[in-house]
Formats: sequence, structure tokens, C-alpha cells
Amino acid sequence: MVITMSAHASAEEVSHVVERVNECGYKAHVIRGESRTVVGAVGSNGRRNEIEALRAAPGVESVVAIMQPFKLVSRELKSERTIVRVGGVTVGGREAVVIAGPCSVESREQLFETARAVRRAGASMLRGGAYKPRTSPYDFQGLGIEALRLLQEASRETGLPVVTEVMSEADVELVAEHADMLQVGARNMQNFALLRRLAQTPRPVLLKRGPSATIKEWLLAAEYLLAGGNPDVVLCERGIKTFETETRNTLDLAAVAFVREVSHLPVVVDPSHATGRRDLVPAAARAALAVGADGLMVEVHPCPERALSDGPQSLDLGGFALMMESFVEPPRKVARPTAATPSQAICPSRAAYGEACELV
Repeated sequence: MVITMSAHASAEEVSHVVERVNECGYKAHVIRGESRTVVGAVGSNGRRNEIEALRAAPGVESVVAIMQPFKLVSRELKSERTIVRVGGVTVGGREAVVIAGPCSVESREQLFETARAVRRAGASMLRGGAYKPRTSPYDFQGLGIEALRLLQEASRETGLPVVTEVMSEADVELVAEHADMLQVGARNMQNFALLRRLAQTPRPVLLKRGPSATIKEWLLAAEYLLAGGNPDVVLCERGIKTFETETRNTLDLAAVAFVREVSHLPVVVDPSHATGRRDLVPAAARAALAVGADGLMVEVHPCPERALSDGPQSLDLGGFALMMESFVEPPRKVARPTAATPSQAICPSRAAYGEACELV
């Protein structure tokens, strides 16, 4: 249920509604907007009729049921779009962010060369895998804690906030010490124990869609994070499994547009995993921005043919720079970081892509 307070509701009236919601067996979530305060009554075993009776409470403007199964994620509860701050970067605003870096951290030289190059090209954040979930147990599994330390060091030098995947509940605290944002990989989207643990962690979470997950399942996974107390969630579309065999996955651009309609959470797109082919990454990236994605997550490697994981879908350093330059029409330039504010490097405004990008 969504309880909308009047524009002039007092703090005492809001507190009274919150108290009553909790008394009725629901959990109250208070969202303060620019002109209204909304109280969400979330749960399945509460006394609904008593919540509906709050229409008569002082300061209450309306009480409406949330139709979507994902309550806290829904725009029925929060009409204003969520802005997630990762270090000095904001995800979900008018500027689209670009997260770039290697699939796996392989060495100090490889990581630092990539980090410096993507920063020069205008990347907003640095990605890199420390723990790698691989289909085969014989494939490279990542450098673990060594990779986390290298990522943190590269972040200090370049000013780029770090995003890296966490695979286990036991690793959450360790990864959170070294990274600015924790990624839930596609294979772990419905690892509910991990989601509950991340919900209690004071770090933003990047939640990738599972390869066979419906949009509803994806958003309900995000609901676990918000319901557990972590509102800083960014969704990531990375392609789904279909009958198609020419690409690694099928990029679901319709899902990006739809999610922006039904949810207030930011959504970024990973064209590298979605296509599995570096020659398709720039076009898929531009398409993602055109439908309104809040950013991109792109795999970049100094020498893709030598990459220990995902070489065929990784852009080389020059290819990434060219892609970034393609996001704007001449004579405009790609936004570059400055020495004073290195973490503010952003992709150009979506204005270059027309009104179709502003899906509100």
C-alpha cells in the first residue's frame, strides 16, 4: 500500500502513520520527495483493512494499493527516479555513465594500462574481476585479494570508483573494503542469501539480470536488496539466452525501456556480454543509450587476444576510445576528467540521442 501524505503534513503526522503501519504488521518505508512524503506499507501478513482506514488520519492525502509484486522497486511507490552515488559519480541522472575495464584483473601492468586509458577516453568508473565465476573449473578464476588491492590502487591513481563482483556471502566484507560498488553477477541474481547480506552492506550494488530471468524475477531480486535496507541499487541488462547462436546472448533493449517505465531504479547495459563480439559492442552501446539506459558497462583489454577471460568481446584501448568519441556528433567532445575532479568523468548527455532517451 502507498500512503501519500498531503503537501503540508507535519512531521508528527508522518510519524503517526509510520507507527500505525508498523502496528498493523507491515514494514513502513518513508520516501521524502520534493513536494510529498510517501509511506510504503510493505509485507504480506498485515491487517490491510486498518491500513486502508488511514485515509481518515490527519495529514493523509490518499491510500492506494501497489499492483506490482515488487513494491519498493516500483514507480507506484516512488515516482521520482533514484540517483545512486558511487564515489563522486552519480548513476541515474541526465548524464550516462560508462563503466570500463578488463573482465579479469590479470596483472598490475594490464590493469593500470587499461585504467589509465579508459580514464583518458572519458570513462566514469573502473570495472575488473577479482573473483571469476567460470563455467569450467579449469579456467582462470581470478587473482582474489591481490586483484582487489590492485583495483583499489588503480582507483587512487585515476580517481575512478571501482566496481567488482562479489560471489560469496563470506567475501562481502572483504570486497566492500576495496570496492566502491559491489556487483551481483548474472549467475547469482537469485542467490537470495547473498542478496540479503548485501542489503545490510553500506555499498551500492550493481545487480545483473540472470541469463534466463524474466523482468519480474530481476526486479524481485532487486526488491530483496531494498527490503533489506539498501536503497542504492543499479540494474544491469546483460543479455538473455534465446535460440539465437550468432551472438553470445540476446540484448533485450525492450527490457531497458520497460524497466524505466515500471521502476525508479537506474538501469545500465552491458553490451560486451550481451553480444559476445567486440565488433558489435559500439553499435549495441549506442542503441542502449538511445532507449534511455543510464549507462554502459564495457569490457576493455590492452591486448584482447591474450586475455585470460572474455577476449573475443573485449574492446582494445583504441577501440574503446573510438566508441566513446562516437557518442557525440562533431564538434562536441567526449567529457574528460580533470585533475581537480577525476571521478566526475562522464559520458556525454543523452540529449545527443533525442527525446526518445528521456523515458520518465
